[in-house]
Order: sequence, then structure tokens, then C-alpha cells
Amino acid sequence: MHSITILDFGSQYAQLIARRVREAHVYCELFPWDAPQEKILSIHPKGFILSGGPKSVYEENAPFIQEFIFKSGLPILGICYGMQALTHALGGKVDPSAEREYGQAEIRPLVSGLLVSSLSKVWMSHGDRINKLPEGFTVLASSKNSPFAAMGDMKRKYFGVQFHPEVHHTPNGEKLLKHFVVDICGLKPEWTPESIIEESVARIQEQVGNQRVLAAVSGGVDSSVAAALVHKAVGDQLAAVFVDTGLLRKNEGEQVASAFRNHLHSELIAVDASDEFFTALHGVTEPEQKRRIVGEKFIRIFEQQAKQLSQPKFLVQGTIYPDVVESSAPDRNKAEKIKTHHNVGGLPEDMQFELVEPLRYLFKDEVRAVGEALGLPESLVWRQPFPGPGLTVRCLGEVTRERVSRLRAADAILIEELSKEGLLRSSSSSYSPGSSSSSTAGQSVAHTSQAFVVLLPVRSVGVMGDQRTYQEAAAIRAVTTEDFMTADWARLPHDLLARVSSRIVNEVEGINRVVYDITSKPPATIEWE
Repeated sequence: MHSITILDFGSQYAQLIARRVREAHVYCELFPWDAPQEKILSIHPKGFILSGGPKSVYEENAPFIQEFIFKSGLPILGICYGMQALTHALGGKVDPSAEREYGQAEIRPLVSGLLVSSLSKVWMSHGDRINKLPEGFTVLASSKNSPFAAMGDMKRKYFGVQFHPEVHHTPNGEKLLKHFVVDICGLKPEWTPESIIEESVARIQEQVGNQRVLAAVSGGVDSSVAAALVHKAVGDQLAAVFVDTGLLRKNEGEQVASAFRNHLHSELIAVDASDEFFTALHGVTEPEQKRRIVGEKFIRIFEQQAKQLSQPKFLVQGTIYPDVVESSAPDRNKAEKIKTHHNVGGLPEDMQFELVEPLRYLFKDEVRAVGEALGLPESLVWRQPFPGPGLTVRCLGEVTRERVSRLRAADAILIEELSKEGLLRSSSSSYSPGSSSSSTAGQSVAHTSQAFVVLLPVRSVGVMGDQRTYQEAAAIRAVTTEDFMTADWARLPHDLLARVSSRIVNEVEGINRVVYDITSKPPATIEWE
């Protein structure tokens, strides 16, 4: 299968380019800009997309476009820094801009029928601008502060855009990318859930052979789909382990066991390890240390189970692309580390397993589509996302049974009320890959992509029944997002928020104040820790 190669120059949004290309049903892979030639060309690319990045092309040791990219004769699309790197390499001029552009901007297409003709509002994020085009290029669009907001060399099929078509803040940006990969590069839209399954099954079979495999399942969509893919590939060679950490949501253990046994029809081993986790987390408040403790404890429990199952060599995990990105895995990007995911950066170095990660380079919507194609139930495929470390990272401060119980009860109230209002995302929602799920003030919310309660290690004075209280505060977090790389806070109805707040304060002992988090990602992450 032919593909598109995306070269990552260090942008946190480089992975969104891959997501958009795959939404056009075209296979692509993301490589560091300086990856070896043989590796980049091994996937038989029909074109190159150059991502944005934090550097300036005129800085010392700035990333550059390797010469073999030009010698390949294939089409090139440069985005933001990628456009500047293309300009710099081909003899144009890039300078610091007196007027930087960050956020929404208007562009004016100057040539009809080419790449940018359907765009007007775009998302900019740059401090440099192009002041002279390379020879052979024509200006395709301009903006207030960028005279060359888009450019093209029709003969060589080289193009550049100063804005970011990959983010949903650029309406119709996905059409630009689809036009490039399908119409300009000539790729057929053959990347589908069925083809993903076929390729994954073959890869798993090649890796595993006839060996036994242990799967870590949490009941979340990622671990469930990963286990289902491995089960499809190796059948009874798979044994699934569900660890009840004591850090799960209300009734989660029972729901997971029932759904897994009834729909995946695979061996499931349930382990109650709550005492071990709470003991290990005693007195710990630092978020990264919490994640590392949970990651190591998971692996040690799996190793114990492995000894009882003839020591399987392989461990399945539901790692997906955002996990890898935020943990800054060195094999695919050089972005700044944001936090350690327990199933990416929190694993012990002396782990006795070889990991099987069939979803490692899939985005959440792709995982859901694969889950549906595998026949998994809606209750698993469209379940609200839940972090691997569980309520550990939503219980800020020390993690104790009492505080987790308090958090679990408050969270259940929020989910119940959202469900009553039809605001939990489900397969019956209007969602489709590439559609924007953001809302603005005054508009109704179609769904929440992720919603939960965070328990804060902050006490405040309250009054209940004419008596003074001094109890903890809870924060509600609800976001809309299409990719979990960026997110906006959900504009929940005020009456709903009032009802949730009232119920939590009245029904959950130990909480006397509820606040609502209205921070987007970035600058915040979706989870608080």
C-alpha cells in the first residue's frame, strides 16, 4: 500500500496531520525530520508533508529538509515551519516578523481552484514570515501579516501554507490535506477500519507466533480494542487480566468483567489488588511519582499472573498515539514531554515482557472505528475515556480509600446527570471523523467527549444546617474534542451544573464546594495530573 510520509519538525500538532490524512482514508506514517533515508522511503511514499515546529530556520542547528526528499521528485506540502524550511532550502527569504500571528486569522486566496481556494478563516501560530518566494513559486494566498500565507510551484508540485490546516480551528482545513494527498499525490482512499484490522492481525501474528499472550484490560475502549485485535489474531493464546486497583469508577469492575466475558469470549482473570495499590501510594502526592508507582505495580501484578500461566512472553497494552505523544516517546517525535503515561513512560526498565501495542499509532476515533468493525458492544466502544492510573490522577494530593470513595461518589453523580440530559457521547451522536465537536458560548452542547470530577486537596469553610463545615472542594471537568490533542471546555447548561453541585454537596460526605474548570487544552491538559 502506498502512503504519505509526514516529517515531524517538533510540532505538538504534527500527529494531527497524520490523523487528518487518515480521515481521508489514506495511510501515512510520521517520522522525525532527520530519520534515515531508508526508513522514510521504506513505506513507499507518494508525497511528503512537512510539519510545523518551534525553531526558526535561520537558527543554528535548525531542522532542515534532507536532500533526498527533493531528489525523490515527489510532491511536498510544507506547513508553518515546514513552509519556511521549504522556502529557505530553495533560495527564498525567511525573516522574523514584526507582527506575529497567533490564533484565528483571515486569508485571501489569490488563485482559484488550487489547494486554498475554499479557505478563509485559518489558525496561525508563527513568529517568522516569508518575505521572498523561491524561484518558480507563485503566491496562492495572503493574510494581514503574511504577504505569502500560501505558495505553490505547480511544475514540481511543491506547496506551502503558513497556517495549520490540521487543527479544527481551520474550517475546511481537512479538505486542503485531502486535496493534496488524493488529487496532487494520486493516492487512493484505501485506509479503512477493515484494512487496519487486517494489517494489525498480520503484524501481531508475526510478532507473537505461537506464544502465549497476556492482555491488560481496564474496560476502557483502548485496552478492549487492543485485546480484541490480539484475540482475533491468536485466539486462545490470549489470556486477559483485569486488575481491580480500587481506583476505578462506580461499579466499573462488575461492568468490565461482564462485558469482556460476554462479548470477547476470552479467558479473563480478575485480580483484586486494591490493598497493594493503596499501600504503595500512601503519603505520595507528586503526580509523576503516582504514575510511576501505578505503572510499576501493574507490571509486577502481571508478572505474578504470568508465573501462573506458564510465563507468557508478551503483554498487550492499549497504548494509543496521544499517550505516546504526551510521554515524548523517542522513536517517533521530539516534542517536549508533558506527562508520563503509566503504559508508556512509567514502565519499569526490568520488565519481563515484550509489549504488543496494536493501537500505538492510532487516534481515538480510529480505535473506536476499529472496535465497531470488530463487533464490540457500544458500551465498550463509546465509553468515556479513563486514564490508566485510574482515579489516582483525579484525586489530587494523597490517595486514600476515604478520599477515593468520596471522589467516586461525586463522579457518579456527574455522569448520571449528564446521561439523563443526553450529554455523554455515544455512537448515536452526530460525531463523525473530522467533524468539529467544539461549542461556543450560547450554543447547545451535543455531547461531552470526556467528563469527570477532580477531588482537590483544598478545604474551605461552608455552612450546612446552620453549622460551620470545613471540607474539601471538587472540580467538574467536561470537554469537547475530536482528537484529544486539543480540547475546549464544554458549555454545560447552568441548570445542570447547579443540579450536579447541589447533589454532590448534599449526598457526598466531605465535600462542601464545587467549581467548574473552564480551561481549554492547551494551555491545560484534560486531566489535572
